[in-house]
Amino acid sequence: MKEDPLVAEVRRIRQEHAARFDYDLDLIVEDLKAQEQASGRQYIRLPSRRLADQKMEPPTVTD
Repeated sequence: MKEDPLVAEVRRIRQEHAARFDYDLDLIVEDLKAQEQASGRQYIRLPSRRLADQKMEPPTVTD
């Protein structure tokens, strides 16, 4: 399969960013939040949807 150059670039940038923080997820998230603040853009935070909130019926078995 042919590799998409845009996907490859995003993956390369993500890898470099993670390496800057020694792959420490807490530091990566902290940096991303700081970038959000510095951007001056408005971000919408939606409440999370929990699986327990969704009424899911167990699958039925048919012969």
